Amino acid sequence: MSFRTTGTTSAADYVEDVSPGRGALAPRAWYASSDAKSLSLNGRWRFRLSPTADAEDETFADTGHDAGGWAEVAVPGHWVLQGDGAFGAFGAPIYTNVLYPFPVDPPRVPTENPTGDHLRAFDLPADWPAGGGAVVRFDGVESCARVWLNGTELGEFKGSRLPHEFAVGHLLRPTGNVLAVRVHQWSSGSYLEDQDQWWLPGIFRDVTLLHRPADSALDFFVHSSYDHVTGEGTLRVDSDVDGRVTVPALDIDVATGEPVTATVRPWTAETPVLYDGVLDTGGERIPLRLGFRTVELTGGLIKVNGRPVLFKGVNRHEWHPERGRALDLETMREDVLLMKRHNVNAVRTSHYPPHPAFLDLCDEYGLWVIDECDLETHGFEQQAWRDNPVDDDRWTPALLDRAARMVERDKNHPSVVIWSLGNEAGTGRGLTAMAEWIRGRDSSRLVHYEGDGNCRDTDVYSRMYADHAEVERIGRGLDGGTHRRRRLPFILCEYAHAMGNGPGGLADYQRIFEHYPRVQGGFVWEWIDHGIAHPTLGYAYGGDFDEELHDGNFVCDGLLLPDRTPSPGLAEFRKVIEPVSVAGSGDGTVRITNKQDFADLAALAFTWVFQADGETLASGVLPVPALAAGESAVVRLPEPPTEAPAGAETGWTVRAVLAESTPWAPRGHEVAWGQIPLAARASPSVDRTDGPVVGERLITLGPASFDARTGALRSIGAVEVTGLRLDVWRATTDNDDGAAWQADTRYGERWRTLGLHRMRHRLDAVEADDDTLTVRTRVAPAAAEVGLSTVYRWTSDGNRLRLTVSVTPDGDWTVPLPRLGIRFGLSAADTVTWFGGGPGEAYPDSRAASEVGRWQSTVDALQTPYVRPQENGARADVRWARLGGLRIDGQPEFWFSARRWTSEQLDAARHRTDLTPGATVWVNLDHGQHGIGSQSCGPGPLPRYWLNVAPAEFSFVFSAE
Repeated sequence: MSFRTTGTTSAADYVEDVSPGRGALAPRAWYASSDAKSLSLNGRWRFRLSPTADAEDETFADTGHDAGGWAEVAVPGHWVLQGDGAFGAFGAPIYTNVLYPFPVDPPRVPTENPTGDHLRAFDLPADWPAGGGAVVRFDGVESCARVWLNGTELGEFKGSRLPHEFAVGHLLRPTGNVLAVRVHQWSSGSYLEDQDQWWLPGIFRDVTLLHRPADSALDFFVHSSYDHVTGEGTLRVDSDVDGRVTVPALDIDVATGEPVTATVRPWTAETPVLYDGVLDTGGERIPLRLGFRTVELTGGLIKVNGRPVLFKGVNRHEWHPERGRALDLETMREDVLLMKRHNVNAVRTSHYPPHPAFLDLCDEYGLWVIDECDLETHGFEQQAWRDNPVDDDRWTPALLDRAARMVERDKNHPSVVIWSLGNEAGTGRGLTAMAEWIRGRDSSRLVHYEGDGNCRDTDVYSRMYADHAEVERIGRGLDGGTHRRRRLPFILCEYAHAMGNGPGGLADYQRIFEHYPRVQGGFVWEWIDHGIAHPTLGYAYGGDFDEELHDGNFVCDGLLLPDRTPSPGLAEFRKVIEPVSVAGSGDGTVRITNKQDFADLAALAFTWVFQADGETLASGVLPVPALAAGESAVVRLPEPPTEAPAGAETGWTVRAVLAESTPWAPRGHEVAWGQIPLAARASPSVDRTDGPVVGERLITLGPASFDARTGALRSIGAVEVTGLRLDVWRATTDNDDGAAWQADTRYGERWRTLGLHRMRHRLDAVEADDDTLTVRTRVAPAAAEVGLSTVYRWTSDGNRLRLTVSVTPDGDWTVPLPRLGIRFGLSAADTVTWFGGGPGEAYPDSRAASEVGRWQSTVDALQTPYVRPQENGARADVRWARLGGLRIDGQPEFWFSARRWTSEQLDAARHRTDLTPGATVWVNLDHGQHGIGSQSCGPGPLPRYWLNVAPAEFSFVFSAE
């Protein structure tokens, strides 16, 4: 006997339908509040998880359904991040960058489709108005939802990070209302949402019930332009329901649809002037916050209010380490404040519109915004973009729906200056349709899409991770391409991949941005590490939830650590993009340059300090004129104090700080700084007065003792020292390891192939003469013929000990070294004081933020707790350091680091919790470090930052304290 099933229509067919859904109202402008009543439905919801889309029938939505035995989840929230006990109560997160975590068979999705049924019972407030209508609004649900109220189906929708509203006024009851929502993790919409982030299903943004009085606004569009020639702003508010617009500060009282002109202060990211107004339609009064500004493409440049802008931006995914993409207002505000305090002036909302309240904050505090549509189909790249939805007419209505919901929701924000069609979705007719619709609806902004290489549909030529040389060619107009593209401005919508230690090369990019007008800046990838707080791992990343496919810690690539602690990369970016340049000329003057696009320097005060060997001898105020944007002035520095010690290193540090408190930072907040050296330091010297004394087991030299057989240093005074030897290995950074498609220049892999992580040390000779102890060695990896002939020469003046290390390469070296210096262990060390670069870590191509001064830290605080452990914590340009009873002076300056584990232990760890502090503090004194770059996705370090193998000699002077 044989049988076969025939095709049947499932109740869940809508999950795989390519349409955007049914039943939802037309999109409209979002606003935070009005005088119409609203009721938040956020909070604890009843929840039931099923393994498939149709494992349970729809009776749960019926009035009176008993859900007493169901679990509860928080809304907003993702169910895979909730539940009692460890992760897994309701499934687990999945991280992929490009690959879809399900078979690519559009629009079909797996039968195994986790589906969460949600129930929320609520009563109307006693003062809820009678009459009028009501809508229930969902601001974000991943990835497909079907909705009922009081047993009546309202419809279903897709478009996870976009709002959807349903009319419900006719269904509401004074008490006992039940809102039912069925959410499917996978749907046809998932093919449009492959956005390099965790796949996290759930109702993750607000759910709100809104009363809609008679004659309330259905939708409205604020047009508020600025004429930079006349200084006048023109306001027109179009509304679907007639009303009046009032702006008291401008004496405006005008009917909707009618333009009015007034003298205004314009809105910019530097001067975010907002005027309070009201839209009154009779049935509703809606507060307006109006910013007057004009965005245009003229002369091949993006201009706002007649002036070109330079984007100093970041890409921002929404993230919280415990709540995922379910952000509250204070977390959003924290992001904006951190951006402003670190000189960031622009945000690309990668790769979807953010919670709308975030854009309110950008309006208020001042950030340029590229608002990006909820669209990415990157996984189709694996099949040469075959069946890509953006080039399939069946999907075009869904694409247009997403474009409309973004534009209509966000059209009244002055901070939004560019619409982006999406990200990494190939090319196709659907994108063209989106661009045409957006231009037809809103001609006041530009259109962006990085994947449009010929700029057919876009107003901006945009690239990701182009290296410095290519960006410079573009700046010079030598990049080729279509005639249209060559006449457009250029931005790097992603660059400087901030994964782990890095990014390096920021200052080199910024010099190009500032030199070539066509290159109008870029957006660092990205704002925050997406580590998930985990009870045993610290922060989890891809693979920590046993995903079938995953991309490891590629999701941890931000300028903030997951808990929003700024990384050294953000400190570097802040310095590189600072809005004021402070440059000394060596003649007792300093050149101050206002690098802002609009604001003068009236909001800043300038101070100076004069230091000798890092100690402040004098300080004062530096008079600087209120330079207009783009202007420079040469200002004379005060005469240096006469009491500086002989031989001391001296110089000025000039700082630009806020003269008064602003909404985003207090008075005195540092905006920019520069250092102007005066006298260089005297080199440390040790006269050779003591010679080595050879005993049976020990050799003594001044305050030190050595093993008589091996020449190994054992102690300096009472300080025990272990394992001092040449060191070339560092725990590879994410950027050292590089991306899979950059095999030829992945230094971490090449270093391991050569064996630099397992160097052997051969003792060739221990020689003691009248004043020097010489130890000759060869340092080389097994199975290779290359090596480093290394000679340690020790001398002493009786109190201090000098080590001179000479390194001569043997063989044909074809790769640079990770580091070159010495490493040794101390049995007891905690507090570290040093004179040199600080306060944070620095490397050859990420050292702009390293300020020369006298600093103090603990050994533990020297570490940067990257989510995946790797080389970190080096301090640059160190003249001397004190720790563990030793003072160490260097000649020349050196890189200093100290940690309670070895580089090998650091290299082996996958998470911070894998690192166990030992009894020994391991100290590295490096003559050189290889650059960092951003090769985890972008280019590696520039050649000038390579630590090429070459003869080297460097010295350290040790003294016990």
